[in-house]
This record gives sequence, C-alpha cells and structure tokens, in this order.
Amino acid sequence: MGGLYDEPEEVSEFGFVKTETLTGYGTVYINTSVYANWVYLDFAEAETVTVDMTAGDPEPGQWDMAVHRYDVKTNGGSAAMTSWTDIVKFEDSGDMPDDAAFVSDIMTDDVIAIDMSGMMQGNIVYAEDWYNPELSRWLDVDTSTMPPIYTKSDNVFVLRLPDGRDIAIRLDNYMDGNGTKGYMTIQYKTLTGEVEL
Repeated sequence: MGGLYDEPEEVSEFGFVKTETLTGYGTVYINTSVYANWVYLDFAEAETVTVDMTAGDPEPGQWDMAVHRYDVKTNGGSAAMTSWTDIVKFEDSGDMPDDAAFVSDIMTDDVIAIDMSGMMQGNIVYAEDWYNPELSRWLDVDTSTMPPIYTKSDNVFVLRLPDGRDIAIRLDNYMDGNGTKGYMTIQYKTLTGEVEL
C-alpha cells in the first residue's frame, strides 16, 4: 500500500474492490469517464452509486464523497492535503492536519463540466453544484494546451466527515490499463470513528 504504480492497474470490477474490515483499509475503483455522472462513495457501507445529473436522478440517501470526472464534493464534510505520500506512514506519524487546514465545499457554476461536445467552439456546459477545491487538488488538468496535461498529486488527503470520521485517501490512478482517462483507483483508510464494513 502507498507505492506508486508505473503502469495503470488492471481492475475487472468497479466499486469497493478491496476492503479490510478490521483495519479500515481499502481500495475503490470507479468509472468517472462520463461527464454527466457523479459517482457517490459510502465508506461505511462500502458502496458506490452512479447518478446521471442531467437525467435529474436523485443523489443517494447516504454518502461520504462523490467524484465527477476528477472533481470532488463531500456530504457536508471538509478536506485537507497532507505532506505525506503513503497512507500507512501518514497514519503511523500521527501527524494530523490542523483544523484550520480543512477546506469545506463551495458552490460553483463554472467547474463541473457536464457537456464537452462544444469544447472546440468554446462552448462548455457547466452544472451548478457543490465542489471541494482542496480534495480536487488530487489531479490537476491543464486545458491550456491540447491534449490536456494531467498532473497527479501523490499526497494523502484527509476527508473529515460530519459524523466524526476521518478518512485518509490517496488517488493512485486516473486511467485504466489502456490509458483511457476517468478510471480512478483510490486507496483509503478510516482513521477515526467506527469501521462498520
């Protein structure tokens, strides 16, 4: 756990593909390639739900974090980036970010792109939605050049949830084995609160 992958890892299923009930460690593999979709993650139940926001589908009743392409929002939580790049070493260090470092979601109407079909003409359709600018730093997509330049942060982030749970998360990959963008491998570890898997 915590090593960098030189090649994207082949995963045959989506969702919580690995969970360690007693320790709270796990791996989530999600498909965020469709711009109209949010993928909602519930760490307590080890469940993912994909919601098409353009179809007016409701969000699930319980969720902790959601990912749209590479944008992230929380369910009333906040997030902080650490200087650590390994979840195990971060946890062993006991070096939790200060409360002031945690950033809450903000409402945005110019970040969540849901229709890129007019991109070449400068017409991108955005949705108004919540967005966590800190947690979304796990992948920088520079669209000032074509093709875009993707720069992955190797840092561990802490997701702080309203129910008292702190979850360390780290983006390991943002593409599948064929190099197709939008297939994300996320490592996580529940740090505080009950592990209810």
